[in-house]
Amino acid sequence: MEPEGPSRALVMSDVAARAGVSHQTVSRVINGHPNVAPRTRERVERAIRELGYRPNTAARALVTGSTRTLGFVAVNINQYGPAQTLVGLERAARAAGYSLGVTVLDEATAEAMRDALDRFTAQSVDAVLALATYDDAVEALHQVHTPLPLVTVQSGGALEEPAVGVDQVAGARLATRHLLDLGHRTVHHVTGPADSKEARDRVEGWRTELAAVGAPAPECLHGDWTPSSGYEAGRRLAARKRAGEDITAVFLANDQMALGLLAALHEEGLEAPCDVSVVGFDDLPEAPYLTPPLTTVRQDFAELGRRAVELVLARLAGRELHLQPVPPVLLIRSSTGPVPVGSTPAGV
Repeated sequence: MEPEGPSRALVMSDVAARAGVSHQTVSRVINGHPNVAPRTRERVERAIRELGYRPNTAARALVTGSTRTLGFVAVNINQYGPAQTLVGLERAARAAGYSLGVTVLDEATAEAMRDALDRFTAQSVDAVLALATYDDAVEALHQVHTPLPLVTVQSGGALEEPAVGVDQVAGARLATRHLLDLGHRTVHHVTGPADSKEARDRVEGWRTELAAVGAPAPECLHGDWTPSSGYEAGRRLAARKRAGEDITAVFLANDQMALGLLAALHEEGLEAPCDVSVVGFDDLPEAPYLTPPLTTVRQDFAELGRRAVELVLARLAGRELHLQPVPPVLLIRSSTGPVPVGSTPAGV
């Protein structure tokens, strides 16, 4: 018996025959065209899965002039916020029919940024998303040029390119207002790194909300996003409280530092909220399970990703689109409460 020859490569018409639709309908589904009925799209996608069909992306790019790929460049995504931003962007890109190529830089120099953008250009991505939360990333983007459409994420409007982000100032105001509404005379703040635009925006929101009610603004304690820096801030605040300073409420610029601060307070015999009310920022998955469950500000990274991709697609279509910052949400849990008995309440 003669051996069988190689099996014929699947083509789009095979998918069309299996799904009972036209070749053009299969093409629209594969290219993410919106004008396809949900049931028809589901039927085509099922046929693609059953047949194991893989579109020829190179051929499709030649026909459409698009690779259906977006580039994403960032510096260090180890922290929760940047990591979740990437997750939100990837999901939103996939929902829009795009894949996301990721480059994570070790350092935000102009040379490293230029190399990343040049690679994206060589790969023929359709556009680039750049996470620019730190000053060095913003400066690097200032110094380079790319022919690709560029959208920045969480840059706070520090660049001329279209940008999208979460309203960090509003989030800090929500946290501070919550503590003031509980009767605390003022709110202490543990900041993020000085070169972080997000950290500076949270300081601005904290100061603005205190000023709005005429509350004094204590000197900030400086952290670096890590639990260890929150722990050190907690020890310092506990020592000052033991020395007689009226410290009843603390807002930390992220949940990881809040975790460290809660541990330090506990070691010093102080607990939230009966001795000190504590608010974080980010809403880590662990936040509801801390002791006590942490009051915090949630950033909607899924919505951030959706808006960023929407902005990219608008640029690719030649449309000008101005999006409002994503509003944060305060989640009130058990780490905050009224002013402890014996402390000085607001207005006294």
